[in-house]
Amino acid sequence: MKRLLLLLLLLAAPAAAQDAPAPKVHARLVAEDKAVAPGGSITIALEEKIAEGWHTYWKNPGDAGAPTEIAWTVPPGWTAGAIQWPRPMRLPVGPLMDYGYEGTPWLLTKLTAPADASGTAAIKAHVTWLVCKQICIPEEADLTINVPVGKAVPDPAVAKDFAAARALLPLASPWEVTYALAGTTLDVYAAAPSLAAAHPTTADFFPAHTRLIRNAAPQLVGYVQDGLVLRLTPAAVLKSGGAIEGLLVLGSSDGSVQALGVKAMPGAVPPADFTAPASGGDISLWLAIAFALLGGLILNVMPCVLPILAMKALSLATHGQDGRGESFSYAAGAVLSFAALGLAIVVLRSGGDAIGWGFQLQNPIAVAGFALLVFAVGLNLSGLFEVGSVTAGEKLAGRGGLIGAFFTGVLAVAVAAPCTAPFMAAALGFALTQGAASALAVFVALGVGFALPFLLLGVWPRLLAFIPKPGAWMRTFKQFLAFPMYAAAAWLVWVLAQEAGPRGVALVLMAMILIALAAWLWSKTRDLSARGRGIGALAALAVVIAALWSVAGLKTNAAAPSASSTKLGEAYSPEKLASLRAVNRAVFVDATAAWCITCLVNEDAVLSKDSITSAFAAKKVTYLVADWTNQNPAITALLKENGRSGVPLYLYYAPGAKTPVILPQILTESGVLAAIGS
Repeated sequence: MKRLLLLLLLLAAPAAAQDAPAPKVHARLVAEDKAVAPGGSITIALEEKIAEGWHTYWKNPGDAGAPTEIAWTVPPGWTAGAIQWPRPMRLPVGPLMDYGYEGTPWLLTKLTAPADASGTAAIKAHVTWLVCKQICIPEEADLTINVPVGKAVPDPAVAKDFAAARALLPLASPWEVTYALAGTTLDVYAAAPSLAAAHPTTADFFPAHTRLIRNAAPQLVGYVQDGLVLRLTPAAVLKSGGAIEGLLVLGSSDGSVQALGVKAMPGAVPPADFTAPASGGDISLWLAIAFALLGGLILNVMPCVLPILAMKALSLATHGQDGRGESFSYAAGAVLSFAALGLAIVVLRSGGDAIGWGFQLQNPIAVAGFALLVFAVGLNLSGLFEVGSVTAGEKLAGRGGLIGAFFTGVLAVAVAAPCTAPFMAAALGFALTQGAASALAVFVALGVGFALPFLLLGVWPRLLAFIPKPGAWMRTFKQFLAFPMYAAAAWLVWVLAQEAGPRGVALVLMAMILIALAAWLWSKTRDLSARGRGIGALAALAVVIAALWSVAGLKTNAAAPSASSTKLGEAYSPEKLASLRAVNRAVFVDATAAWCITCLVNEDAVLSKDSITSAFAAKKVTYLVADWTNQNPAITALLKENGRSGVPLYLYYAPGAKTPVILPQILTESGVLAAIGS
C-alpha cells in the first residue's frame, strides 16, 4: 500500500509542477505598535485573507483538517507566545463538521523583547495551513516584519483592526460549568441564573480537543431555573472523570455574540427540556429578516422619524382614490434607499472603514446638506415656491406624482436611518457580519417594514376610503405641515453645531438664506415671459450653487463642545473602562450621538431623572458617555464588540462581571434601576 501511494504521488508531481494553482490564502504579519520598548512586548497578527468559499482551521479542526501553525524565528533573547485563537465557526462539509474560519481571520501572538534589545528586530515566521473547499490544499508562507526597538507607540492605522480581532477572543467563563455523561448523551451545565433569564438565541460548544464529541451531531439547548444546559453527543471513546475544555459561544437577541472558555468537571446537571438545536445557519437569517421587518415598521413611530411624518401625511392627503401608484412608488424609494445605504456600509466596512448605521450624519457636509434639503421642503410647503401644485381634486397619479412619492421615500429613509428601533439592532448586527447577499436580504426587509403602511395602501386601495377627500382644506394643512420640517432643520443645525462648531452654524444659516432667496427668485419669475422664466431659473440655480458651495468645505471641529458627552457623565475611552473594571467598579456606558433623537429622548426622559442619578450615586456606578456624533474608531469597536452597528447602546458592567448587561434601546426608569440592582 505504501508503495502504491508513493507511486501515485510521483505520478501526480509533474502535473502539479506544470500547473501550480494560485494560492487560496494570502498571509501577512501586522504589528500593533510602531515600536517595542526594551523588555516590553508587542502583539503581532497573522492575517489570512481566505478566498471566497474556502476555509482554514481552528486549533481543533473538527472532523477533518489541520490548524494553522506558526514557527517563529526571532533574535536572541526574544520569546514568542502561543497563538491567541479567535472564536471559530461551524463548517459542515458533507456528513462531517469542521471548526474554522472564513473571510479574513487575525491570529494574534504576543512577542516579548529582552531588556537589552536595541536597533530593529527582524521577526520571521514560517506559516503552514490547510485550506479547504471540496478539496484541501496545504499552503505555506515565509513572512518577515521589522520591529524597531524604542518607545512603544500604538499604530493608529491598525488600532480598529486589533480591537476587532480582540473582540473575537474568548473570555474566561464567569460561571461554574459541570457535565454528566450518560450513555449516548453528554450534558454540559453552566450555572448562571442571569444566563437563564437572558435566554440566548444561540449556544454552541466547541471542544478544545478532538475525539470528545460527535461534531456533526445536533447540539440541543435547554434552560433551567439557574442556568443553561447543552445536550451533546459524546464520542465513543469519551470516558467520564476528567475535565472537558472548550468554548461556549452564546448569541443574544440583540445580535451580540460572546465566546467563553470553559473547563467542565463531572458534577450534577439539573434536568432540562431540550426542544431545538442551539444554532442553525439559515434560521438565523430568517430570524434576522423577521426582526428587520418588525424593526422597520416600528421605526415609523420612533422620535427621530416624527418630523418626516409630515410629508407622509401630506402625501396621504393628496392620494384621494388614486394613490395606489404613489404607494408603490414611495415603497420603492424607501426599500431601494435602505438597500443602497446598507450595502454602502457593508462595502465601506469591508474596506476597513470604522463606520456603522447612521454614519452619514457623522459628516458635517452631509448634515448641512440634509438641513438645507429639509428647509427647502419647508419653504415649498409654506408656499414660497411650488414644485408641482397641490389643489383640490387634482389627480397626482401621473409621472410627477410618482417621482415625488419615490423621493419622499428616499428622504424619509435619509432622516430615519440614523436611528435604530427595537429589533433593528439584532437584524443589523447580523447583516453586518454576513456576505453581501444575506446583508441585502436584511436591508430590503428593513425597507419593506418601514414602507409597510404605504405598501398596504397600494395592495388594498380600499383603505384609501378612510382618508378624507381632497379639498380646499389641503392647502391650509400643507402650510401647517411646514413647521415640523423647520423644526427638523433646526435640529440638524444643532447637530452641526456639535460637529463643526459656531463657524459651521454660521455657514449653514447663510446657506439657508441663499436657499430662501433662490426659492423667491424662482417663484417671482414663473409668471414672466419665457425669457424671463429662463433668467429667473438661471439666477435661482446660481444662488443654490452658491449656497451649496458655502458648506462644501465644512470639516469636523474636534474642539466643538458636545452636549451629549458632558451632560451626564465622563467621556468614554477603552482605557478608562478597563481601569474602572480592573478595580471592580460598576460602570454604565451610554453610547449616544447628537443626531440620534432616540438617544436624546432617553437621556432627558430617563437617564437625567433624580431617581436614576441618585441610584447611580448610591451604587457607586461610574457613568461613561461614548459620544459617536463624530466618527470614533474606539466607539465603533465598542458597538461591534456588543453586536451593534449604531446607537443607542446602553451597557451595564456589574462589579467583577466579565460581560456587560445590554439594556433595551428604549429605556424605562424601572428597567435601568433593575439592571443596576437598585
